[in-house]
Amino acid sequence: MDEHSATASPPAPAVSDDGAEPSAMLELHVAELRQLFDAMDPAPFRERDLDPKAVAYILDWGREAPAGEPLALVVHLSREPATPANANMLQGAVHTYFRLRAVATRRQLRQLFRVGRVSLVIGVAFLGAAIVIGDFVAGHFSKGAYGSLIHESFVIGGWVALWRPLEIFLYDWWPIRAEARLHDRLSAMDVQLRSAAPDAAQGSAA
Repeated sequence: MDEHSATASPPAPAVSDDGAEPSAMLELHVAELRQLFDAMDPAPFRERDLDPKAVAYILDWGREAPAGEPLALVVHLSREPATPANANMLQGAVHTYFRLRAVATRRQLRQLFRVGRVSLVIGVAFLGAAIVIGDFVAGHFSKGAYGSLIHESFVIGGWVALWRPLEIFLYDWWPIRAEARLHDRLSAMDVQLRSAAPDAAQGSAA
């Protein structure tokens, strides 16, 4: 998304005239619709992924949006008309992109738990072996102080082996789940396309 030809309004609450539930709304202003799609994607224009800068901006906005409120994205075009076909294409592209991101994020979460379970088994086994080896080695020292030091060193090393699985199950998983839920919200948000320029609007009406 070209920084010089695309601007964004800050999140604002939107209230529908028909009494529908208010939503957090993000307004993007671009010259042409193609600016919202990745120019480096070799796929045909209508099948391209969204532009990485646009995605990053939408994600940052979504994280700051009030929890529980529906989300809405309004894109204003200044150089081309907002046709129904383009509006449907944009909505489908946005919904599909974030739905796939949600699936990929949950796959990442499952992989993380799989690594955590394997790491936990390895860590517990290593801790048990460290305790046994520490007792065995410490028993060969006549002086109690040295034996105790060696035993405790093996025990500490065993507990250090549990650091990674504990980090996974205590801290690493919940930010990924939160990201998946954010992608779910974005994949269901209302997406609208509007013409910002009067001449574009007239061309669309004609």
